[in-house]
Amino acid sequence: MDTKALRQKILDLAIHGKLVPQDPNDEPASVLLERIRAEKERLIKEGKIKKGKKSAKTSDKPHYENEEPFEVPNSWEWCKLGTVNEIARGGSPRPIKDYLTTDANGINWIKIGDTTKDGKYIDSVKEKIRHEGVKKSRLVHKGDFLLTNSMSFGRPYILNVDGCIHDGWLVISPIGEAYTSDFLYYLLSSSFAFEQFTNVASGGVVTNLNSDKVADAIFPLPPYGEQKRIVFEIERCFALIDVIELRKTDLRETIKQAKSKVLDLAIHGKLVLQDPNDEPASELLRRINPKAEIISDNGHYQKLPEGWCLTILGSIGTWQSGATPSRLRKDYYGGNIPWLKTGDLNDGIITNIPEFITEKALEETSVKLNPTDSILIAMYGATIGKIGILSFPATTNQACCACLDYKIDKMYIFYFLLSNRINFVSMGGGGAQPNISKEKIVNTTFPLPPLAEQKRIVSKIEELFHQLDMIEESL
Repeated sequence: MDTKALRQKILDLAIHGKLVPQDPNDEPASVLLERIRAEKERLIKEGKIKKGKKSAKTSDKPHYENEEPFEVPNSWEWCKLGTVNEIARGGSPRPIKDYLTTDANGINWIKIGDTTKDGKYIDSVKEKIRHEGVKKSRLVHKGDFLLTNSMSFGRPYILNVDGCIHDGWLVISPIGEAYTSDFLYYLLSSSFAFEQFTNVASGGVVTNLNSDKVADAIFPLPPYGEQKRIVFEIERCFALIDVIELRKTDLRETIKQAKSKVLDLAIHGKLVLQDPNDEPASELLRRINPKAEIISDNGHYQKLPEGWCLTILGSIGTWQSGATPSRLRKDYYGGNIPWLKTGDLNDGIITNIPEFITEKALEETSVKLNPTDSILIAMYGATIGKIGILSFPATTNQACCACLDYKIDKMYIFYFLLSNRINFVSMGGGGAQPNISKEKIVNTTFPLPPLAEQKRIVSKIEELFHQLDMIEESL
């Protein structure tokens, strides 16, 4: 379920007058609009607000018969945003560093960084400016609306603080009470509002909104009482969606834990039945590596099934790390040999590596070419334990370790490494740059099933993972 799209659908129904029934006892929006227009005229005459600009095509009249984007109930009206609000752009004292202050009596300096993701209110600020900066900025007040007018433009917020705003904001100050604060917030959060703002936004590299164009945007105006009922229904619906999202999060975590449990059962021999006719793992190991060490005593794996054995990762294949050719040598880069960094590991089959080195780099440095089906594991930093399987030959940097020349099921190795990630991370703990070495990897205890059972285990893992993935995709 796409809950983000569901929220927008609810807002769409709301602004079309289809979310709640109309009440014939409500004061029509036309009466409300005339009262606001009269209040606006009074404030203009008193010099408290400026008279807005009027275009040649439209006026400040309540009806926009030739421009109405969609049909609304008879008790509703269409109006320009600037008819019922004063809209202005912020300003920035420059250079701003000369106006910032740590004085507790300074003026709140409201920045986009003071917002929270999907937040509705701006409740606090991190910085203040000196009082001298106010005349070079714009003072805004609690209850005003702020609208981002550059970069991620058109995002509304309700102020819970007084302060000054920079020119990355537009302020929308209500004239009278045309809209309830909550209804206006949801109106400006709708896809309809965003589409209007997108159509009038201008600029090259940075797209921004002009205050006059925002003022000319038209919006539906329901009766005041209906606005309150709409907000109540929106928030009731959104609360239900919040519960769905929480349950989705919980279910995703449950799915993650289920996959971890599947892997744990797999490497302990409890996921599929054993077959006494399978070649014992000890014989398999001696056949593929006569010098391999078989471990008989390990508390974590002491209850492995008959036919399994314990060894170390170093016994089941060849392990090698990569290298980074000198960045000062331009002739080492831009060739046709894929060169993988730990950030390219995806816990799956690797089909894309964005960086390449040259044959010269391969010949003159310690970098090594790993064949197709090599199994990679990250050894450094935040990516410790990330893994991947090459779908084509590639080199790696020194932060990757590759397993090749193995004679057992590659996907069993892959799933073992995946199940053991938490142990690799713990081994790399400590220091500013946590890391594990190739030596730690190759000496990691490895539970080895018979080859035929490895294939049954892999098949069962992938069957169960597919089912879990389908559940997650349906959320």
